[in-house]
Amino acid sequence: MKLYGYWRSSAAYRVRIALNLKQLTAEHISVHLVKNGGEQHSKDFEKLNPQHLVPALVDNNNQGEFCLTQSLAIIEYLEEKYPQQAILPANIEDKAIVRAMAQSIACEIHPLDNLRVLQYLVNEMGVDESKKMDWYHHWIHLGFNALESQLSLHAGQYCFGDQVTLADICLVPQVYNAQRFNVDLQAYPHIMRVWQNCNKLDDFIQAAPEQQDDAC
Repeated sequence: MKLYGYWRSSAAYRVRIALNLKQLTAEHISVHLVKNGGEQHSKDFEKLNPQHLVPALVDNNNQGEFCLTQSLAIIEYLEEKYPQQAILPANIEDKAIVRAMAQSIACEIHPLDNLRVLQYLVNEMGVDESKKMDWYHHWIHLGFNALESQLSLHAGQYCFGDQVTLADICLVPQVYNAQRFNVDLQAYPHIMRVWQNCNKLDDFIQAAPEQQDDAC
């Protein structure tokens, strides 16, 4: 397997955690999101992902290599193909709850605060740095307020009881990003407890951005 990603990409971070949890090895290929105008816009990478986004996972089947994009789709693929160390509960209702928490992060919070949106705000709409930070903090707080309520009902050591799940895989990178942008997270004790517990685990530690070869 080959994983095309970037050390600070939240979406690539998610996939690294999932690979580690499932004890899978992948060749990590860096796609620098800022250098040279963003290597994700190169013609070579466009062949892998026309959306110009990381991550992209290349794996093999009976017909040769194929490429998957979108972190949640990649992780669900890994879950089905490599069921060891399950990252979804067995019960159908519980699975739905975990997926809902994961998607509240990956589909509601993250897309509004990712690099290309922030770049558009600055470069195309003329938003200054202060207003850009207001935008970022607004969407983090809106999403984390809702997630904190969900965790109050379902969390144990982790987002859903005491099993590491897809929800934790999504939560940890989003907290990392929020801290990078100096978001005050004191109002989210459940989120921060889960984040701290996850970051005691080797699979999360080794997936952290600063542990990656392309970290700079």
